[in-house]
Amino acid sequence: MTFDNLKLPKVALGTWAWGDSGEAGDGYFGSHLTQADLEEVADKAHAAGFTLWDTAVVYGMGRSETVLGEVLKPYARSDCQLSTKFTPQAAGTADDPVADMLEQSLARLGTDYIDLYWIHNPADVARWTPHLIPLLKSGKVKHVGVSNHNLSEIELANRILREAGFRVEAIQNHYSLLYRSSEEAGILDYCRNQGIPFFAYMVLEQGALSGKYSPENPLPDGSNRAKIYNGMLSRLKALTDKLASIGQKQGAAAADVATAWAIAKGTTPIVGVTKPNHVDGLVRAGTMTLSSTDIVELEALADAANVNTRGWWEKEM
Repeated sequence: MTFDNLKLPKVALGTWAWGDSGEAGDGYFGSHLTQADLEEVADKAHAAGFTLWDTAVVYGMGRSETVLGEVLKPYARSDCQLSTKFTPQAAGTADDPVADMLEQSLARLGTDYIDLYWIHNPADVARWTPHLIPLLKSGKVKHVGVSNHNLSEIELANRILREAGFRVEAIQNHYSLLYRSSEEAGILDYCRNQGIPFFAYMVLEQGALSGKYSPENPLPDGSNRAKIYNGMLSRLKALTDKLASIGQKQGAAAADVATAWAIAKGTTPIVGVTKPNHVDGLVRAGTMTLSSTDIVELEALADAANVNTRGWWEKEM
């Protein structure tokens, strides 16, 4: 097994929003990003020692991968870890859709290998998981994981890979103060018992837990995330106020505390970065200490908000 060679970061860098085109109404996040903006983000991240960048074919249908590949060109390949995904729901009609999608990702990212390659959604675990094996043997993929899989699907994928001398080396699911289904379903315990890193995405719930937004200052109008979260913001106020209060005592922001909570729970948060100050926040989150009382109080306030942030693409764990 070669998993030890993957440098597991305290925080991974998310590029879902990099798939937005910048045109009004054409993007999940309502982002208006230029390559120059993102080069500044990458410079700050590189200087801070963050190395793992997470993307996917379906983030802007290739746009995120393309932009990321361009932005990372100045850096040595060995200084970056690239994480991208095969999405069964977007599979083409090639003889081997997994290998075909990987080749497209490699071209867009400007590399000849992927450090961490995921099966994005579990359309058919028995069908798609075996396709990872030749990619591992070829070296085009160094490590593999599964995303949005429930416990039984993770176990099946692991059995299939182990028969060929490999294993599931990482899990990536939605996990935040507001959405703890992977914990409730025993997936976090499974990861601890098996020594498998758990990557948590949507830790900030697309900005709703950042402390930046409120009913008076909602998420960007016309974006998909605005449709989902703006109606919840009043119910989240007690939680975001508590996040801000804890952060204030440590010279940090609400978003930093939400990220630090995910780290304290034993996960590796994947946090979207679109501005240089986002990197500053990740540095702070990585050095924060939350007490057990802080964690209990935050989770109680999250439960009291009583909101469901499960994505349309996600199933119950």
